[in-house]
Amino acid sequence: MRPSTLADAIERIEAGSARDIVLAEFVDTFDLAKTDRDRYVSIEREPKLTGDKQLDALVGAIAEYLAEQRRLGRVPRWVFGPARRLASPWFTTASPTDAMREYLTFSSPAEFASRNIFTEERPLRRARGPQTVKT
Repeated sequence: MRPSTLADAIERIEAGSARDIVLAEFVDTFDLAKTDRDRYVSIEREPKLTGDKQLDALVGAIAEYLAEQRRLGRVPRWVFGPARRLASPWFTTASPTDAMREYLTFSSPAEFASRNIFTEERPLRRARGPQTVKT
């Protein structure tokens, strides 16, 4: 069962579930929500801080990115807290070359780069994108 909120996803990760899988499942939940209100509710409650600085910053970036990309009209205030930013750069690619670091620095969305997280151009891309209802 997919987590219904980002806070639930973090609780599952803290309980030992695989981070990449749980976060991907949450993105699916977010994308499959029927309304923008449901999408916002899924990121509204602040996930607890885990002590894993990268994860704590990543969660802030994910929530802000989803709110901005899906044009929800607002971003939860908790994403702007100092614990949601890294002091040192984190390149999400394992052992990036200098060229890869330069590419990631250039291509990272602002919601990630502002937190010192450098990743691909579309970091939450899934095989299933946002659903549109045909009537």
